Amino acid sequence: RPGGLKAAFSAIRGTNHEPAAPGNESKAIHFDQVLVNIGRHFDRDLGAFVAPHRGVYSFAFHVVKVYNRQTIQVTLTLNGRPVISAFAGDQEVTREAAASGGLVSMEKGDRVALQLRQGNLVGGWKHSTFSGFLLFPL
Repeated sequence: RPGGLKAAFSAIRGTNHEPAAPGNESKAIHFDQVLVNIGRHFDRDLGAFVAPHRGVYSFAFHVVKVYNRQTIQVTLTLNGRPVISAFAGDQEVTREAAASGGLVSMEKGDRVALQLRQGNLVGGWKHSTFSGFLLFPL
């Protein structure tokens, strides 16, 4: 592939944080460490990936809840619309993850992000991950 068609990112949460805190009305899930950001299309401050090209992209996420008896719903959104959701709701464990992934067809400039649609992450969510890459351009 020509260098301009490369896009990949992998971000993690290295510290605990409350994404559903007052002032975060969208309940956006943010990541404080970026391990890979080829093409620089992942915006750490927004917690979002912006498609540099029209194409099919692969995304995966793993959001951990710790010492939290509430069910959480984590949703991958495309331009603010829900695409893929995952749930974690076992009340008998101290750590559990809402994890999923899939392929998303995107236009140039489309934005993908994670949102906490249900519950909270008050107990912490260190070690959560969010990754994606361009599978092929269209």
